[in-house]
Amino acid sequence: MPAVELPDRPPFAIRARILTPLAAGGTLDVADGVVEVDTTGRLAFVGAVADLPGDVPAGTIDLRPWVVLPGLIDTHAHLPQLPNAGLGFALDLLTWLDRLTFPTERSWADPAVAERLSPAIFRAFAAAGTTTVLAYGVVYEAAMDAAFRAAEAHGIRAILGKVMMDRVTYDPTIEPSTIMERSLRESSDLIGRWHGAADERLGYAVTPRFAVSCTAELLRESASLARSAGTWWQSHVSEDPGEIAEVARLFPEARDYVDVYDLAGGLGDRSVLAHAIHLSDRELARLVETGTRVSHCPSSNLFIGAGVMPLARWLEAGLVVGLGSDVSGGPEPSLFSVMRAGAYSQMARRALDGETRAPLGPLDWLRLGTIDGAKVLGLEDRIGSLEMGKEADVIVVDPAMTAPLRAGDDRSEAAAAASSGAASSSAGDVAGLLDDPAALVSRLIFRAHPDMVRGAWVRGRKLEGPT
Repeated sequence: MPAVELPDRPPFAIRARILTPLAAGGTLDVADGVVEVDTTGRLAFVGAVADLPGDVPAGTIDLRPWVVLPGLIDTHAHLPQLPNAGLGFALDLLTWLDRLTFPTERSWADPAVAERLSPAIFRAFAAAGTTTVLAYGVVYEAAMDAAFRAAEAHGIRAILGKVMMDRVTYDPTIEPSTIMERSLRESSDLIGRWHGAADERLGYAVTPRFAVSCTAELLRESASLARSAGTWWQSHVSEDPGEIAEVARLFPEARDYVDVYDLAGGLGDRSVLAHAIHLSDRELARLVETGTRVSHCPSSNLFIGAGVMPLARWLEAGLVVGLGSDVSGGPEPSLFSVMRAGAYSQMARRALDGETRAPLGPLDWLRLGTIDGAKVLGLEDRIGSLEMGKEADVIVVDPAMTAPLRAGDDRSEAAAAASSGAASSSAGDVAGLLDDPAALVSRLIFRAHPDMVRGAWVRGRKLEGPT
């Protein structure tokens, strides 16, 4: 379609195909729809043109044949690691941390590094269609202030946390005897400045890195801080067999890895644990019982060879699961690519491990990356789907960018359409193949293009990043 100037702030209305999961279940697919955003940045109308109470609103921007989707929700990422994306393939987790991750995070000891990189990092998330991110930062308070300032200026919805480590740390400047007290004080100070900032667009997650790097006392105190301050609490669990063995050695009093966090008071519906691949039946039941949320990071899990989550079984048990890019364990911030890795890995479980549960389809994966991610964060009443009254966290994508054949390959595309039985209004037009919403989302997942996200908005304000 010709170049079009996208709206940068509310109010506005756009006309396009609408595709969204619904909070109550099912999917809304409207071939010719209107999404209207009011002056407060909320969705005033979502539906078919034919269902408008009056005429199409004046000034409506026609984006057809682009598609409007809910903004994607990344429930696990590491801000400073994005420059490392694609490095360290097949290193085990602990080696990968030591060789790549800790040196990179140590560079943020200079807050100027955080000030320089953070804006570009948030632009990269938005360019991938991510409008909400739950992310780890670094151990340095000044760098976290810089990251929050960048998120505030960019407009993304972000929940960030200063990493807490007192057993193993990459900051040589802190006296070991004061690490925990300082980490708690700095986290508390950051909470006071940033939790609920930008009219609650920004939030704080108390962030003990994982059990290997934290003492039992720090885990307890961090969980207590999160409860008293009303923040989120995030960590890692059961990602890698070597990590699990080390946790068992360090915490002999605990029954298992999940029990380490349970004893610390860290489980609950404001807690998000990344990975959770190798859970025992007892651990799974306890996470479900406590309402603890999980971020599934299949790209990262495959990249470092950690394992494959039995996702269908976890969902069947009632676990609340969203998707995480886990950059740079995951090699890119795109959740569409994460969906692809997840779909491949679940099919591999069926082929190699005899998994009998039905595989998730494309619309299921879209749900995991949107409304289910909102449920992980407890924000499903505000974001995660395009429904009237919710906040306008929206993206538009251009499905033409996913086409297997280039525009102009008329004879080849027409032949493909004819052989499939699809109607074609002109040579090279195979749009009919994507009329089915599952087929459209399948294209977005399995042929995700880095430039297919054309626009992204949070509360109706356009984010810098998409082309």
